Amino acid sequence: MQRVTVVGLGLIGGSIGLGLRHWSDSNGQNGKPALEVTGFDTDLEQQQYAQKLKAVDKAAWDLSRAVQTADLVVIATPVGAIRDTFEAIAQLLKPGAVVTDTGSTKGDVLRWAKELLPSTVSFVGGHPMAGKSQSIEAAEKDLFKGATWCVAPSVAASEEAVRTVLGLISALDAEPFFIDPDEHDAYVAGISHLPFLASAALMATTSGDMAWRDMKSLTASGFRDVTRLAAGSPTMHRDIAITNRAAVVRWLDAYQANLSTIRELIASSSDDASQKLLAYLESARDARAEWSTQTTREGALLHDTEAELASDGISDQMGRMLLGGFARKRRNLAETMNRGRDGKRTPQR
Repeated sequence: MQRVTVVGLGLIGGSIGLGLRHWSDSNGQNGKPALEVTGFDTDLEQQQYAQKLKAVDKAAWDLSRAVQTADLVVIATPVGAIRDTFEAIAQLLKPGAVVTDTGSTKGDVLRWAKELLPSTVSFVGGHPMAGKSQSIEAAEKDLFKGATWCVAPSVAASEEAVRTVLGLISALDAEPFFIDPDEHDAYVAGISHLPFLASAALMATTSGDMAWRDMKSLTASGFRDVTRLAAGSPTMHRDIAITNRAAVVRWLDAYQANLSTIRELIASSSDDASQKLLAYLESARDARAEWSTQTTREGALLHDTEAELASDGISDQMGRMLLGGFARKRRNLAETMNRGRDGKRTPQR
């Protein structure tokens, strides 16, 4: 029986535990599970809740007991705690153990692993592109189903260690995506870290105005949607920004330049500026439409945008206005691809 230890039992760690235990029960032999999942968290209440949720087979009350016999250690702490965790477990791991993580940045994490972990273990960096909150209460076994799971092995990682982490990803029904750690950080700074900071900036800008007390009663779905990310963990996002400083600053500079462009076009009273503003907004709308209508090989929408693309009661003209025609084009393509040779539509994933 393989022993897996999950360090950090928040949303991600708890969901990993639930998913692995479900897979273990389904793939055991002679009534015995295929895995033993141990959990550890410095927050005892969170650890107790993980036990109650049955996200782990057992909980360890100190880190040494949690990792000493583990074949695979999954560090699911906030990225700011990963270095300290490496230091704490380095001399406790058995030879041949595999260590992976779920941190939102990878460059610093790979460097910490090289510096702190012994050569007798293999480190394979990871980052599941999934999540909805930080609470263990929101954990679910299918959280990673169909999600992209970035994989960034250390140079010294063995092939067997990589296969072990790929097995973990497969057990959770996620899709592995091999990527260079610095390339990973450059990408996620734009699609993950910048959105949070933009959301926080909008919330700070509006709530800091003298009229906020009256304004907030007028807010609706647009404000709610754009500021949702600002409700995330300040500590976690601070640590993410610090461990990905250069990439985040580059994206902030680009975002600031775009805001300056919009400001200049709005401030100008010329007809030319008005047309340029319209073209700018149309370009952004079309880029959003192209993104939201991406499909999997099976024809299903990639980003769960079904609700916003539902247009059965919307005219073709309105559909083009809202989505630049992308939605109908992609939907027709998907329907064509999903029809079998007998002309019947095959079920989507």
